[in-house]
Amino acid sequence: MFRAERCVCAWLALALSSVLSLPAAASALDEALMQRLTQAAPKLNPSVLKTAFRASRCAVSNGVEMPERLAIIDFSLPSSEERLWIFDLTSGQLLLRELVAHGKNSGNFESTAFSNIEGSHQSSLGLFRGSESYYGRHGYALRLDGLEPGVNDRARERAIVIHGADYVNESWVSQYGRIGRSHGCPAVDRGVVDRVVNNLKSGQLIFKYYPDQQWLENSGLLNCGPGKFAALAKKHEKT
Repeated sequence: MFRAERCVCAWLALALSSVLSLPAAASALDEALMQRLTQAAPKLNPSVLKTAFRASRCAVSNGVEMPERLAIIDFSLPSSEERLWIFDLTSGQLLLRELVAHGKNSGNFESTAFSNIEGSHQSSLGLFRGSESYYGRHGYALRLDGLEPGVNDRARERAIVIHGADYVNESWVSQYGRIGRSHGCPAVDRGVVDRVVNNLKSGQLIFKYYPDQQWLENSGLLNCGPGKFAALAKKHEKT
């Protein structure tokens, strides 16, 4: 009897600790860390960083593992500018700032149209998880899983990955005023793809931003009411 009670108590303690760990993990993405990242990347729009933190906090609070690194892509900037930032969340340091491509049907010099549809050749917005690295037609690459139902959750079936590309470099900017465009993938310079992939694989978070008002107002991750993101995910699983 005593042994059974002890087992029940241990189970309850384990369950309680797992519940309490979610808000604690999310709180690691706090104002102090955001301030350190702001100082490390003064050319990143603070409101974009704040939005990325909102989405990441919601995801972690709903069971996504707390990442060690966070990448932010600001698609409101033209492709001629370095609009990919990768941060170390433990040290608060900026690891990389690089050029990154958008989909050819998202725009020319700038990206203005986004999609979650197969064959659209457009980029998607929102929060992604960097999953497994692999070697494919583009060389070393990283598969992405979209975390927001209806916004980017078809990334894997669309083969939206981070890969290197010959059209992403400063020589393209000098010649054409922009870098080349992808089929929707956030392609980077071949010279840095190994570092980008290795920093973002195995569960790191990638946030793609654009000031799309409909998305900002309706995103389950950016408007994280109790259980709202979980409900959206459950709804998606049924369809």
